[in-house]
Amino acid sequence: MKARLWRGDLHYAGVTLHTAASGAINALDTLWLTLDDDGAQGVGEVRLNIQYLHGYSETQVLNNVQQYLARRNGTQEIAAQLAAVHAPDSGLLTPSRMLLEMALLDLQARQHNQPLSRWLGGGASPLPVATNQTLFWGSDAQLIDQAETYLERGFTQLKLRAGVTDFATDLRRLRLLRARFGDAVSLAIDVNGQWSVSQAQAYLPQLTALSLSYVEQPLAVADDAALADLTACGIPLMLDESLNSEAAIARLAEAGGALWGHLKLVKLGGILPTLAAAQRLKAASVPFMIGQMNEGHAATAAAIQLCQRIQPDFAELYGADGLTDDAVSGPFYHQGCVSVPDLPGLGVHFDAARATFLQEFF
Repeated sequence: MKARLWRGDLHYAGVTLHTAASGAINALDTLWLTLDDDGAQGVGEVRLNIQYLHGYSETQVLNNVQQYLARRNGTQEIAAQLAAVHAPDSGLLTPSRMLLEMALLDLQARQHNQPLSRWLGGGASPLPVATNQTLFWGSDAQLIDQAETYLERGFTQLKLRAGVTDFATDLRRLRLLRARFGDAVSLAIDVNGQWSVSQAQAYLPQLTALSLSYVEQPLAVADDAALADLTACGIPLMLDESLNSEAAIARLAEAGGALWGHLKLVKLGGILPTLAAAQRLKAASVPFMIGQMNEGHAATAAAIQLCQRIQPDFAELYGADGLTDDAVSGPFYHQGCVSVPDLPGLGVHFDAARATFLQEFF
């Protein structure tokens, strides 16, 4: 099985990503892995410039992937290679596992001529997935213009990125959106862990009149123990950055629905660990969202396939919407939903001519 690494910077048309955690981001530094075996090709993707999420630099992740590929046994069956990727002694970082597992699962499902969602046990006919859209930091005029554009395209679930400036500004912007669009939209807010416990206690009551769907990651991960005292505000609280391990998923399941969860492949190490986490939360009746970072079409397709398999309460799959120069194609957005073609594997196509070749491994 031949493995190749590729890299590229992906850009959005007319949108600058800006959150309290990331700051302004001009491009998505993307790493692709292609696996070729007997005429079939699997594709994996991970975004490199998300150190603000998991603490690993672009160089750390790239070196980790290269070192693993140099020593892997590419002659093994795919099932054995998947087991090796997820073995405790693999030496792989979480984003590296996501990349390798995605390519292996894509290849495996293609060889069995099944969409990945069906290969993982889903239904026979994958359906479009309703997704939210995020309103990043910008002027009030940009905020309203972006929201109007989303509504014109059928996207009515909107999430405001908060914590970039002060709470008064965030509150004013939320009120502006509610006054402009009324009940035509569902509104949520993502704080990216920027509030202190005392600030959350002061701010949450001021949000109750806005009928928010949820408040995402109000506190830093280090303050998770204080979350139980905040649920009395009546607004659902959803964890994101906090959910980065099996132990964190177990704690959330044991909370019995008092807190909700936002699951991402890049935090948990791939499709299979995220599916296991989703199944555990569903069994515990904990509402959860399958989401992603701003990522390219391959990573978006993986999250779509997972949603089609597990049927989450919420989905956040806007990551590839509006990308102009991705080497991968497949997912498409229409009337508030995102879909992939009903094709084997992820349902995507990789165009090597649009990527920069890095290295080949045998």
